[in-house]
Order: sequence, then C-alpha cells, then structure tokens
Amino acid sequence: MTYHPWGRGYKLNRSEKEQAVQQLKEEFEKSKAVVFADYRGLTVAELSNLRRLLKEGNIDFKVVKNTLAKIAAEGTSVAAAKDFFKGPVGIAISHDDPVAIVKTMLEFSKKNNKLKVGIGLIEGALCTTADLKTVAEIPSRPVLLSMLAGVFQAPLSKMAAALNATVSKVAYALEAAKNKKQES
Repeated sequence: MTYHPWGRGYKLNRSEKEQAVQQLKEEFEKSKAVVFADYRGLTVAELSNLRRLLKEGNIDFKVVKNTLAKIAAEGTSVAAAKDFFKGPVGIAISHDDPVAIVKTMLEFSKKNNKLKVGIGLIEGALCTTADLKTVAEIPSRPVLLSMLAGVFQAPLSKMAAALNATVSKVAYALEAAKNKKQES
C-alpha cells in the first residue's frame, strides 16, 4: 500500500485504513529505533532527498495520519510516544542499526533546519532530542567492533610476546648449559 505523502485531500476507505494500521503496527513491533520529526516546510525535493538518504541506511520514512499512527502504536513500545502524534509528523523506522537512524536524521536536520527532529524510541526506550544527540555521538557499529577487536587483541599479543620471551630464555639457558658442559 502506498501512502499519500502529505495526507491532504486523500481519503482512505475503512479497509485501507485497517491495512495501513496493521502494516504500521508490524513495522513498530519489528523496529529497533523510531524517530519522529516535524517535516513542515520541506519541499517535495527535500523530502525525497531525506527518503533517499534514509533508504541507503535501510531506514523507512513514513508520513501517516496521526490517528492511524496512534492506533497502530497501541500494544507496542511506540505507545510511549503517542502524545507526540500532533501536527504533521514523519516517522523514521529502523530495523537494524539504531545509531544510524539517529545520525542520519540529525545530520539532515543540521543541513536543512526545516526538519525538526523530535523524540525517538531506541530499543523501546523513549529518548528526548538531547538523548538522541548523545546517541548520535556513538561510533558506528563497524568502528565499535574494530575497537572491541583491538581490546581483545592487545592482551593476546602481550601474552604471546611473554610466552615467546619465556621460551627464548629457556632456549638460551639450555644453550648456555650445553656450551658450559662442552667446555668442562
């Protein structure tokens, strides 16, 4: 089902509404992160650019009627944000990396101040805009994994060097004992 991007002048019949609510509810249930933003003032080209940037990160951006979003949020972690469904609200949903969605939305809003990032939900926890800015400072997943690998690698390389030094000392001691024995 496709959504009319602005919701103005477009009437859904009852079955389309039920289908939209069910689809959005499934998205909310599967999401790792959801970010709400006021998109008023964005041109169609700017909104398309935002959608393209989000799509590159495997993030969906939806504009739905608030009443349908409130109904879809019931029984999910997104219900904690139901008070934010006022005025035009765009919903960015990520099923993968919670940090990527926050970074992308905040970077876009810095470049285009018409997009106002509101609140978000990360792993079910309600986050204010300040919390989202803090989350955006977290390094990306690949960087964190390489940092973790480095943490694990450092003690192993030190242990290998220590073992190598011990084996070398034993070998030198045996060689010295052999040479001393031959001299006697």
